[in-house]
This record gives sequence, C-alpha cells and structure tokens, in this order.
Amino acid sequence: MGETEQVRRIFVTALLLGGCAVPASRPALEPVAPAQLGLAVAPTPLIDGEWWKSFNDPQLDRVVADALTGNPTLDAALARVRQAEAVLSSRSADNGPSVTLDAQAQEARLSGRYTIPPPYAGTVRFVGTAAANLNWNLDLFGRQRAAIEGARAGARAAVLDVTAARLALAGSVAQTYVELARAETVAAIARRTIATRERSLRLVQARERNKLGTRLDTTAAQTILAQARTALTRAEGQRAVAANALAALAGRGPDYAATLAPVTMRFDAGLPVPAGVPADLLSRRADIAAALARIDAAAAGRQVARRAFYPNINLAALAGFQAVGIGNLFNLDSGTVGAGPALHLPIFDNGRLKADLAGATAALDLATADYNDRVVGAVREVADAVALVGNLGEQRQRQRDVLTGLAETNRLNNIRVASGLESRLGLIDTDVRQLDAELADANLAADQARQRVALVLALGGGFTSGAQQ
Repeated sequence: MGETEQVRRIFVTALLLGGCAVPASRPALEPVAPAQLGLAVAPTPLIDGEWWKSFNDPQLDRVVADALTGNPTLDAALARVRQAEAVLSSRSADNGPSVTLDAQAQEARLSGRYTIPPPYAGTVRFVGTAAANLNWNLDLFGRQRAAIEGARAGARAAVLDVTAARLALAGSVAQTYVELARAETVAAIARRTIATRERSLRLVQARERNKLGTRLDTTAAQTILAQARTALTRAEGQRAVAANALAALAGRGPDYAATLAPVTMRFDAGLPVPAGVPADLLSRRADIAAALARIDAAAAGRQVARRAFYPNINLAALAGFQAVGIGNLFNLDSGTVGAGPALHLPIFDNGRLKADLAGATAALDLATADYNDRVVGAVREVADAVALVGNLGEQRQRQRDVLTGLAETNRLNNIRVASGLESRLGLIDTDVRQLDAELADANLAADQARQRVALVLALGGGFTSGAQQ
C-alpha cells in the first residue's frame, strides 16, 4: 500500500470518527413570525430620515446635528463598530496562509549520551537554528468560514447599533426640546396672566382707596396674581433643566445651554400617524435588524462549535538552517526543508467540545429570545404611540371647549364686576381655573408632540433594511 493511500485512509477514518462524535444539540427557540403578531396590512408611512425638521425650528436642527457629532454614547457605538471590524479582519486573516520566521541561538552543553556524536557530545557548543515556516489551514469542514460569517454578522450588528443609537439620540434631543418649548409656552402664558392680573390689582386697589371696594377684593386680586407668578417661576426652572439636558445630549457644558434662543417649533408638526401597527414594521427598525444580525452571528458561532468535532487539517512547511557551531550555521550543508499535511483530531477532551457546543446553542437561543422580545416590544411601542397620539388629540379638543367656556365666563364676570354687580372675590375661582385650563392645553400640546416623536422612533425614524445591505 502506497504512502498516499495510507494518508487518504487516515483522513477518511478521521472524518468518520469526527462525524460520529458530534452530539445532538438543537436550538429551543425560533424567531417570532410577523403573522403571529397580527400586524395591519397597510405599509409604514413614509418617514424622512431627518424627520425632526418637520418642527420647522432651525435651532432644533442645530442641536440634533451637534448631538450626532459629539455625544459620548454615539462615540462608544462607533468604537464598537471599529472593534467588530477588527475582529472580522482577524478572522479573515486566519483563513489564509501565514509565514513566520523563527531563529534561536544559545550556548548549550550537548548530551554525551544522546543523538549528538563525538566530538560534539558532552561539550559546550553554540547551537543555532533559523527557519521560515509556512502554515495554511485548509478549512476543509468550514469551521473558519463559519467564524468569518459570525464576525461579519457581528460587524453588521454593530453598524446597525450605530444607526439605532443615532435615531434614539435624535429622538431624545427632539423630546427634550419639546420640554424646552413646553416650559417657554407655560412661561409665556404665565407672563400674560401676570400682566393682566397686575392691571386688575391696580384697579382693585384704586377702588379700595376710593371706598368703592373692600380689602377682601384686594387680597383676592393679590392671591390670583401670586398664583400666576408661581407658575412662571416653575416654568423658568423647567426651562433651565431642559436646556442643560440638551447641552448634555450635545456633549457640551452649561455654556451651550446659554446659547439656546427662544424656540420656534410647532407642536402640531406634520409627523406621520398610521391607523395601526404597519405590516412592514420589522424591516423598518434598526434595533430589530441588529438583533436579527446577532442571531446570524450566534448561528455561525454554533457552526464553529459543531465543526470543532471534525479534523483540522493544515499544510505545514519549513526551510532554514540548523547547526552546531556558529561557523556552520550558514553553511549550505546545514540547510533543512520539510513540507506535508498535519492532522488534528479531537479524541477525548473530557467533554469540553460538547460543553462548547451546548454553550453556543444556548447563545443562539439567547439571541433569538432577545430578537423576539424586541419584536414584541416594537409592536407595543407603535400601538401605544398611535393610541396616545389619538387620545391626546381628543383631550385637546375637549380642553379647547373648556377654555372657550371659561373665557366667556370670565368676560361676563368682569362685566359684572365693572358694573358693581359682582365682587372681585367671586372671580378667584374662575380666574384660577382659566389659568389652569390654559396650562393644561399647553401641556397636552407638548405631550402630543412628544408622543408623535415617540411614534416616529417606534416606526424606525426613516430606517430601511435595504439601505444597510
């Protein structure tokens, strides 16, 4: 039997032994299917990638741009992309040949009872080696290819994480900017109310001086004025907090907050509002696409663990010099060369490879569970945002009716007070309720704007999976 035939039989036997040794270890979970979620047939409304510009506030556009270039959280996500790309490059490099140069020189006493013949045996001599080594993993069973696919999927997930982080950051800026606008709107309402009530107080004080009113009327006017001033103070504090939050999102300090001018945004921005949860929602979410890529990475990792049971066959070669005595090292007769296949086959490892496969299968189940959780959460986010936007719209309509009624009541009461038919004291309750109603209307408008932003985020903020292919 020739040597080539012997080698072939050894490889075939190794393959059979390895194939028989792979234990059964199957994933317990499957990715949730869109049909299980009862999604609507209608597609996702078209969302512009720069959706925040719908608020028509150049200052908001500037803050979003600053945040997308200077936020530490986004910097960390970009660093993870670079890290994942380096891992991919490393895995790809493992799939080709590698050449190394090894050299060693030492003074050594050679054994007098071993393979070294006299006159070198039992003497101290210079021993030197210098060799170039070639090693090439043939990857006959695809283990290295699976590792590369896993690294590629991990890099894809990291890129998608950056997209999701950008969207979340833009959403945080927009929602915080809404809080800034809310505070300024409330402050404006409070200032108008203060101006009106200061005029009213001066009128009441004049009536008291002329004996046409009582001290009780003056106290009542002072009380409702103080209530408006309290609302203004509270709004100014809320604006300062919102401005500082925007500075932090932009990766800046308190000096950045001082540059924020009064907002010009429209609460009723024309952001899209679907009637229900769209059928193509899953393809519109960067975080879901990232979770799906992590399933691919985990599945590839499981294949790496499975293929570790198969033989690992390398081509190895060396060429160099070996000599005893420094003068002999570079003599042509000291040259040595060698080449041939190398086989590594796991026979007994006390269960390590089996444990690695079980762990890789569990990692795949974890990735699948995370994906399913994100899918269910995304569906709920859209459903909640759609419901809340609609509900807040109805609340605002009812609140407008309340405002209209209170304004008319206040007008009639002021006529009665001016004509002496009513005391200023009788206006306290209506006046306080009108301020509260105006503040409630402003808060509902801001809440609805925040929910519209939340809906845009839930719908993917303009992301499409095709853009990442």
